[in-house]
Amino acid sequence: MNDYARKVLPIGEKQPFDKLVSSFHPERSKSKVNFLLDQASRCPVGNETPMAMIINIPEQVLLIKVTRLANHLGATTGFVLVFYDVTQVVTQDDAPVDSQQRNRRLSRIPMVANHKVAFVDTADVLCLESQAHYTRILTPDGFHFCNLSISDLASRLDPAQFMRVHRCFIVNLQAVVELGREGSKTHIVLRGKHPAPIPVSRSEVAQLRAALGLMKRI
Repeated sequence: MNDYARKVLPIGEKQPFDKLVSSFHPERSKSKVNFLLDQASRCPVGNETPMAMIINIPEQVLLIKVTRLANHLGATTGFVLVFYDVTQVVTQDDAPVDSQQRNRRLSRIPMVANHKVAFVDTADVLCLESQAHYTRILTPDGFHFCNLSISDLASRLDPAQFMRVHRCFIVNLQAVVELGREGSKTHIVLRGKHPAPIPVSRSEVAQLRAALGLMKRI
């Protein structure tokens, strides 16, 4: 263990040795970590690209790559986790420097596909849809996968540009082309090829109308 690891790992009362990596993560993150390790454990050591995952922590966005270690028989003996700080790549800092609650706004969203990480400008995002612990992102090019949760993304997106209109949906207000109602239910339609209207929670209707410049109920 090097000096940096001794600083960041709990080597006092909570010894990090001979313990599962997931034991150092909060409950809401354990399923992600276990999934990552499970996928990495299936990879042949010689020719497979390391598994990749994005995580969101206060003031930082980290990219983790996991590679399986194996003995001469191919049996798993451990894992190597490499952390990359991609905060400067994906964020812009709009908060005061001395703010204890500083939250760096995302200007680009990291996405994972085919063991590669790509970045999409937030201006190109039409909406974000919750998929359990992960998020599906819609752009004019189609849907993309991001393994940050919708709550993580909601806390980092510019509220002047994006609004969480439903527990499962965040929309780019500039992409809204229609606001409608069917009975007591409100929905919005986005520009582009999104196949279905997006539901709006009743508690968010008034705020959405105000954000869209609508002064009266439709």
